[in-house]
Amino acid sequence: MTDNKRAILTGAARVIARQGVRGLRVADLAAEAGVSTGLVYYHFKDRPGILRHALAFIGDRADRYTVTAQGPTAAHPPDRRTLLEQTLLLEFQDVPEVRENSTAWGELRAHSVFDPELREELAAAGAAWVAEVAGHLAALRPDVPAGSATAAAERLTALLEGLSARWLSGLLPLEHARGLLREAIRVEIGRLGSLGGKLTEFPVSATVAVRGRVALRVDRPFARRMAHPCP
Repeated sequence: MTDNKRAILTGAARVIARQGVRGLRVADLAAEAGVSTGLVYYHFKDRPGILRHALAFIGDRADRYTVTAQGPTAAHPPDRRTLLEQTLLLEFQDVPEVRENSTAWGELRAHSVFDPELREELAAAGAAWVAEVAGHLAALRPDVPAGSATAAAERLTALLEGLSARWLSGLLPLEHARGLLREAIRVEIGRLGSLGGKLTEFPVSATVAVRGRVALRVDRPFARRMAHPCP
Protein backbone atom coordinates (compact mmCIF):
# COMPACT_ATOMS: atom_id res chain seq x y z
CA MET A 1 0.00 0.00 0.00
CA THR A 2 1.36 3.44 -0.92
CA ASP A 3 1.99 6.08 1.72
CA ASN A 4 -0.78 8.28 0.29
CA LYS A 5 -3.31 5.48 0.31
CA ARG A 6 -2.43 4.55 3.88
CA ALA A 7 -2.72 8.20 4.93
CA ILE A 8 -6.17 8.43 3.32
CA LEU A 9 -7.42 5.28 5.04
CA THR A 10 -5.97 6.36 8.38
CA GLY A 11 -7.72 9.68 7.92
CA ALA A 12 -10.96 7.94 6.97
CA ALA A 13 -10.94 5.87 10.15
CA ARG A 14 -10.29 9.01 12.19
CA VAL A 15 -13.01 11.07 10.52
CA ILE A 16 -15.58 8.26 10.75
CA ALA A 17 -14.79 7.77 14.44
CA ARG A 18 -15.09 11.49 15.11
CA GLN A 19 -17.95 12.52 12.81
CA GLY A 20 -19.73 9.28 11.89
CA VAL A 21 -20.26 7.89 8.40
CA ARG A 22 -22.78 10.56 7.45
CA GLY A 23 -20.28 13.20 8.51
CA LEU A 24 -17.59 11.85 6.20
CA ARG A 25 -16.92 14.46 3.53
CA VAL A 26 -14.23 13.92 0.92
CA ALA A 27 -12.90 17.44 1.48
CA ASP A 28 -12.58 16.79 5.23
CA LEU A 29 -10.94 13.44 4.55
CA ALA A 30 -8.43 14.99 2.16
CA ALA A 31 -7.56 17.67 4.72
CA GLU A 32 -7.15 15.04 7.45
CA ALA A 33 -4.88 12.94 5.24
CA GLY A 34 -2.95 15.92 3.90
CA VAL A 35 -3.73 15.12 0.26
CA SER A 36 -5.88 16.59 -2.51
CA THR A 37 -9.49 15.54 -3.07
CA GLY A 38 -8.46 14.43 -6.55
CA LEU A 39 -6.01 11.93 -5.04
CA VAL A 40 -8.74 10.53 -2.79
CA TYR A 41 -10.95 9.91 -5.83
CA TYR A 42 -8.00 8.52 -7.79
CA HIS A 43 -7.47 5.78 -5.20
CA PHE A 44 -11.08 5.05 -4.20
CA LYS A 45 -13.32 6.36 -7.02
CA ASP A 46 -16.31 7.23 -4.86
CA ARG A 47 -17.64 7.43 -1.31
CA PRO A 48 -18.83 3.77 -1.15
CA GLY A 49 -15.33 2.74 -2.21
CA ILE A 50 -13.85 4.80 0.62
CA LEU A 51 -16.16 3.10 3.12
CA ARG A 52 -15.40 -0.41 1.86
CA HIS A 53 -11.65 0.12 2.01
CA ALA A 54 -11.90 1.88 5.37
CA LEU A 55 -13.70 -1.16 6.78
CA ALA A 56 -10.95 -3.47 5.52
CA PHE A 57 -8.28 -1.12 6.87
CA ILE A 58 -9.91 -1.08 10.31
CA GLY A 59 -9.99 -4.89 10.34
CA ASP A 60 -6.36 -5.07 9.26
CA ARG A 61 -5.34 -2.63 11.99
CA ALA A 62 -7.24 -4.68 14.58
CA ASP A 63 -5.23 -7.70 13.47
CA ARG A 64 -2.00 -5.86 14.16
CA TYR A 65 -2.80 -4.70 17.66
CA THR A 66 -4.19 -8.07 18.73
CA VAL A 67 -0.92 -9.79 17.74
CA THR A 68 1.57 -9.05 20.50
CA ALA A 69 4.98 -10.24 21.66
CA GLN A 70 3.16 -13.19 23.23
CA GLY A 71 1.87 -14.29 19.86
CA PRO A 72 2.82 -17.30 17.73
CA THR A 73 6.29 -15.98 16.92
CA ALA A 74 7.34 -15.63 20.55
CA ALA A 75 10.00 -17.85 22.10
CA HIS A 76 7.33 -19.50 24.26
CA PRO A 77 4.08 -19.54 22.24
CA PRO A 78 0.88 -19.27 24.30
CA ASP A 79 -1.55 -22.09 24.79
CA ARG A 80 -4.82 -21.98 22.91
CA ARG A 81 -6.89 -20.54 25.74
CA THR A 82 -4.43 -17.69 26.27
CA LEU A 83 -4.53 -16.97 22.57
CA LEU A 84 -8.33 -16.93 22.57
CA GLU A 85 -8.40 -14.49 25.48
CA GLN A 86 -5.74 -12.33 23.83
CA THR A 87 -7.67 -12.19 20.55
CA LEU A 88 -10.74 -10.82 22.34
CA LEU A 89 -9.41 -8.89 25.31
CA LEU A 90 -6.87 -6.84 23.35
CA GLU A 91 -9.86 -5.08 21.78
CA PHE A 92 -10.06 -3.31 25.15
CA GLN A 93 -7.00 -1.07 25.36
CA ASP A 94 -7.13 2.54 26.44
CA VAL A 95 -4.91 3.78 23.63
CA PRO A 96 -5.94 6.16 20.82
CA GLU A 97 -5.62 3.65 17.96
CA VAL A 98 -7.83 1.04 19.62
CA ARG A 99 -10.42 3.56 20.75
CA GLU A 100 -10.53 5.09 17.27
CA ASN A 101 -10.73 1.69 15.59
CA SER A 102 -13.54 0.44 17.81
CA THR A 103 -15.50 3.69 17.49
CA ALA A 104 -15.18 3.69 13.69
CA TRP A 105 -16.29 0.04 13.55
CA GLY A 106 -19.37 0.91 15.59
CA GLU A 107 -20.18 3.86 13.32
CA LEU A 108 -19.87 1.70 10.21
CA ARG A 109 -22.07 -0.96 11.79
CA ALA A 110 -24.73 1.60 12.68
CA HIS A 111 -24.69 3.09 9.18
CA SER A 112 -25.08 -0.34 7.57
CA VAL A 113 -28.73 -0.29 8.73
CA PHE A 114 -29.32 2.21 5.91
CA ASP A 115 -26.72 0.92 3.43
CA PRO A 116 -27.33 -2.62 2.07
CA GLU A 117 -24.00 -2.74 0.25
CA LEU A 118 -22.03 -1.86 3.37
CA ARG A 119 -24.20 -4.29 5.31
CA GLU A 120 -22.98 -7.14 3.09
CA GLU A 121 -19.36 -6.11 3.64
CA LEU A 122 -19.86 -6.00 7.41
CA ALA A 123 -21.65 -9.35 7.41
CA ALA A 124 -18.72 -10.97 5.62
CA ALA A 125 -16.22 -9.32 7.94
CA GLY A 126 -18.20 -10.32 11.02
CA ALA A 127 -18.49 -13.91 9.79
CA ALA A 128 -14.72 -14.07 9.34
CA TRP A 129 -14.21 -12.79 12.90
CA VAL A 130 -16.64 -15.37 14.27
CA ALA A 131 -14.84 -18.09 12.31
CA GLU A 132 -11.53 -17.14 13.91
CA VAL A 133 -12.92 -17.25 17.45
CA ALA A 134 -14.80 -20.48 16.68
CA GLY A 135 -11.52 -21.99 15.48
CA HIS A 136 -9.87 -21.24 18.82
CA LEU A 137 -12.83 -22.74 20.69
CA ALA A 138 -12.90 -25.83 18.49
CA ALA A 139 -9.19 -26.36 19.12
CA LEU A 140 -9.83 -26.18 22.88
CA ARG A 141 -12.85 -28.49 22.69
CA PRO A 142 -12.17 -30.68 19.65
CA ASP A 143 -15.03 -33.12 20.30
CA VAL A 144 -17.90 -30.63 20.12
CA PRO A 145 -19.94 -30.06 16.94
CA ALA A 146 -18.68 -27.20 14.78
CA GLY A 147 -22.06 -25.50 15.10
CA SER A 148 -21.71 -25.32 18.87
CA ALA A 149 -18.30 -23.67 18.64
CA THR A 150 -19.67 -21.19 16.11
CA ALA A 151 -22.65 -20.32 18.31
CA ALA A 152 -20.31 -19.73 21.25
CA ALA A 153 -18.12 -17.50 19.07
CA GLU A 154 -21.17 -15.52 17.97
CA ARG A 155 -22.15 -14.92 21.59
CA LEU A 156 -18.64 -13.84 22.55
CA THR A 157 -18.15 -11.46 19.64
CA ALA A 158 -21.61 -9.95 20.11
CA LEU A 159 -20.89 -9.43 23.81
CA LEU A 160 -17.55 -7.86 22.98
CA GLU A 161 -19.17 -5.35 20.65
CA GLY A 162 -21.79 -4.45 23.24
CA LEU A 163 -19.24 -4.07 26.02
CA SER A 164 -17.00 -2.04 23.73
CA ALA A 165 -19.81 0.40 22.98
CA ARG A 166 -20.51 0.86 26.69
CA TRP A 167 -16.84 1.30 27.50
CA LEU A 168 -16.26 3.83 24.72
CA SER A 169 -19.30 5.85 25.79
CA GLY A 170 -18.08 5.94 29.40
CA LEU A 171 -20.84 3.72 30.79
CA LEU A 172 -18.49 0.92 31.78
CA PRO A 173 -14.97 1.04 33.30
CA LEU A 174 -12.33 -0.61 31.16
CA GLU A 175 -11.29 -3.26 33.69
CA HIS A 176 -14.90 -4.16 34.43
CA ALA A 177 -15.56 -4.67 30.72
CA ARG A 178 -12.49 -6.89 30.46
CA GLY A 179 -13.57 -8.85 33.53
CA LEU A 180 -17.05 -9.47 32.13
CA LEU A 181 -15.62 -10.71 28.85
CA ARG A 182 -13.07 -12.91 30.58
CA GLU A 183 -15.87 -14.51 32.61
CA ALA A 184 -17.94 -15.03 29.46
CA ILE A 185 -15.00 -16.85 27.84
CA ARG A 186 -14.79 -19.13 30.87
CA VAL A 187 -18.52 -19.84 30.72
CA GLU A 188 -18.50 -20.62 27.00
CA ILE A 189 -15.55 -22.99 27.31
CA GLY A 190 -17.32 -24.70 30.20
CA ARG A 191 -20.56 -24.95 28.25
CA LEU A 192 -18.75 -26.60 25.36
CA GLY A 193 -17.15 -28.99 27.84
CA SER A 194 -20.60 -30.04 29.04
CA LEU A 195 -21.33 -31.18 25.48
CA GLY A 196 -18.56 -33.74 25.77
CA GLY A 197 -15.58 -31.83 24.47
CA LYS A 198 -12.17 -32.49 25.91
CA LEU A 199 -10.18 -29.42 26.92
CA THR A 200 -6.95 -29.38 24.93
CA GLU A 201 -4.27 -26.92 25.99
CA PHE A 202 -1.38 -26.96 23.56
CA PRO A 203 1.19 -24.40 22.43
CA VAL A 204 1.25 -23.12 18.88
CA SER A 205 4.38 -24.25 17.10
CA ALA A 206 3.76 -23.40 13.46
CA THR A 207 2.31 -20.41 11.67
CA VAL A 208 0.98 -19.61 8.26
CA ALA A 209 -0.02 -16.36 6.59
CA VAL A 210 -3.74 -15.98 6.07
CA ARG A 211 -5.28 -12.89 4.43
CA GLY A 212 -2.16 -10.83 5.02
CA ARG A 213 -1.62 -11.65 8.70
CA VAL A 214 0.10 -14.28 10.79
CA ALA A 215 -2.41 -16.93 11.78
CA LEU A 216 -2.25 -20.29 13.46
CA ARG A 217 -1.85 -23.56 11.66
CA VAL A 218 -5.02 -25.44 12.52
CA ASP A 219 -7.42 -27.79 10.77
CA ARG A 220 -9.64 -24.96 9.58
CA PRO A 221 -8.65 -21.62 8.00
CA PHE A 222 -8.50 -18.56 10.18
CA ALA A 223 -9.73 -15.19 9.05
CA ARG A 224 -10.31 -11.92 10.81
CA ARG A 225 -12.89 -9.22 10.40
CA MET A 226 -10.99 -8.26 7.29
CA ALA A 227 -13.37 -9.50 4.60
CA HIS A 228 -11.45 -7.66 1.85
CA PRO A 229 -7.87 -6.91 2.90
CA CYS A 230 -6.38 -3.68 1.69
CA PRO A 231 -3.93 -4.22 -1.19
